[in-house]
Amino acid sequence: MLQQLLFKRIDNSSLIVFRIFFGTLISLECFGAILTGWVKRTLIEPSFTFTFIGFEWLQPLPGNGMYFYFMFMGLLGIFIALGYKYRTSIILFTLLWTAVYLMQKTAYNNHYYLLILISFLMCFLPANRYASLDTRLDPSLVSIHMPAWVKWTIIFQLFIVYTYAALAKLYGDWLDLSIIAILMKGKAAYPLIGDALQQPWVHSAIAIIGILFDLLIVPALLWKPTRKLAFYFSLFFHLFNSIVFQIGIFPYLALAFTVFFFPPGQIRNIFLKKKELNTSNKVQLPRYRNFLFAGLGIYFIVQIALPLRHYFIPGDVLWTEEGHRMSWRMMLRTRAGIIKYSVVNKDTGEATTITPGLYLSRKQMEKVSCYPDYIWQFAQFLKQEYAAQGYNISVYARARVSINGRPLQPFIDSTVDLAAEEWHPFKHHHWILPSALGTSVKSLPSPSSNFAN
Repeated sequence: MLQQLLFKRIDNSSLIVFRIFFGTLISLECFGAILTGWVKRTLIEPSFTFTFIGFEWLQPLPGNGMYFYFMFMGLLGIFIALGYKYRTSIILFTLLWTAVYLMQKTAYNNHYYLLILISFLMCFLPANRYASLDTRLDPSLVSIHMPAWVKWTIIFQLFIVYTYAALAKLYGDWLDLSIIAILMKGKAAYPLIGDALQQPWVHSAIAIIGILFDLLIVPALLWKPTRKLAFYFSLFFHLFNSIVFQIGIFPYLALAFTVFFFPPGQIRNIFLKKKELNTSNKVQLPRYRNFLFAGLGIYFIVQIALPLRHYFIPGDVLWTEEGHRMSWRMMLRTRAGIIKYSVVNKDTGEATTITPGLYLSRKQMEKVSCYPDYIWQFAQFLKQEYAAQGYNISVYARARVSINGRPLQPFIDSTVDLAAEEWHPFKHHHWILPSALGTSVKSLPSPSSNFAN
């Protein structure tokens, strides 16, 4: 039964059309990152870059190198859309995009992580077998069908993303609408819709729809009686997110995924009218099926397990942030904080107060004031800076953090030498103080607060 589901030969129109959409969108994302100043602010201007821990060797290219880096990725996106040197182009893009993701986390976004996953999967998919320059150059590549596992792999990946996003919203600050009120406060100046976004009934609608959409959209798109309604609602939902939250290509990428839910013939009739009709639905068991089962099994076990890791780390992830990233916990909290660093010369006992703003950009300061891994990384940076000058130092931090507008609370044990501590990606760090998140939201954070995705 499973082999019939996965290895039936189906029309490949959805994959071909998705390749075109995908390549176009990632090209727009890369060129847009240059034109909007994102590359300059995030990768060129900062003198110090917060990488993912363990990837400190990945650093932005010097000078204007990152502009050329993103232009090359944008060109690869065009090649992917056109199906030109597809396999090489998608592999190169995946590697380059993953490197950008790992070399900086100041602008972390769940959508950037999703782009890595989809790019990785696309490396293995036969997305250039029709309507591509590759088939023009080599007609033997032409195919009008694909194995059904291609479709179900993409759909299951989306199901994981949306399901975890829905479950993450089932917590107090979402259900009592307080975090939604905070998120909407910054949209008050929007033309036409700004005032409406401040209304309690709108907040209630966003809370309910946010959970139900994430929980039901994949099943609703799969079920024929609700498919069209689900598509139109998805169109409204993602356009609303694009306008209100301005989150780049993700809403349009999410809409592009819907081609996998409609009958291939319908997709062909809309986008590929000259394409031959696929009449073969026979099951063809390939020789690689054991490798496929093993590969997809490992991949999806990781995808299911990774978002659950915070349940096995002591403390509330909303406070500690341990296990938050790559868990599809989207638009759930805002963090604000105040921090001071003290450097103590171990040989003389002399203490010096450090101003992080001398080293960091404003965006980086927002992160280092309230995220434990940033706090630890900056302590390691100070340790290296002073060691290069021949000093043996300890680094202490005194931080207070506010979550979702609550009063500031002590966050870091100021008696712990952070320079001597190690980072453990799957363990709790004892120098993060316990929280009191049960306190009700008393005031909204200032405009400089850090809204995190």
